[in-house]
Amino acid sequence: MSTARILLFDSGMGGLTVARAVRHELPFVHLVYAADNAAFPYGAWAETALVRRILGVMAELIARVDPDIVVIACNTASTIALAQLRDTFGVPFVGTVPAIKPAAAQTKSGIIGVLATPGTVRREYTQTLIHDFAAHCRVELHGAPRLAEMAERKLKGVAVDLAALKDEISPVFVEAGGRRTDVVVLGCTHYPLLTDELAKVEPWVVRYIDPAPAIARRVADVLGSVVTRPPGREVPPHNSVLLTSRRPEAEDALPAYAKMGFHLPEFLGMAV
Repeated sequence: MSTARILLFDSGMGGLTVARAVRHELPFVHLVYAADNAAFPYGAWAETALVRRILGVMAELIARVDPDIVVIACNTASTIALAQLRDTFGVPFVGTVPAIKPAAAQTKSGIIGVLATPGTVRREYTQTLIHDFAAHCRVELHGAPRLAEMAERKLKGVAVDLAALKDEISPVFVEAGGRRTDVVVLGCTHYPLLTDELAKVEPWVVRYIDPAPAIARRVADVLGSVVTRPPGREVPPHNSVLLTSRRPEAEDALPAYAKMGFHLPEFLGMAV
């Protein structure tokens, strides 16, 4: 029986939170992680250029990995390109979108915060989620420009600047009419890497929603209907990490990838 090959994709290291959850849910699958670090961060890209970049990178990755399923472990990439990816490639895709629906179901105060990248905040997809599932709530949507980079630096061993972190998250903490934010959506897969620090700087206690466990369950569901097959060629081994650039920051990141279980690096040389 063939072991399923799962390709996890993100612009950087944030998708490691999803990879960790998938590893827990499906401990026997063949995991390959890919980061488009040459183009990181995605949140600042123009939409048309970013879609073109993601489709080009994904073509190379699918050719290299021959996956049974692809997990887009990136909110920005999912909200902008998931439909195009599914239309272009004959592989099942599981995406990552802001967990607005469960937040709206869990709030007691009716005020929820959504921390996301500036790119995710701008997407019509995000506005549609709010309209469809949280119309009865007050939604404080904030594109935090520096949170993803803070999370990456933390994984590399750099201490988080707590004052800067507090400034980044403060817009989603609001009080109105005797009510205040009680649920905050972590709308980027990088952000759960900062949960310990978030607890230190939050002005009051809130529930943070990490989408990773739900994504892992969805991957397991989709994989149940996929017929796995042996690769048609040599593929990266289990626990490989594929990086699109060998720029200096990539070398610095390798110990962090290894700590999260991806200790076999390969550089693809896909410059922007």
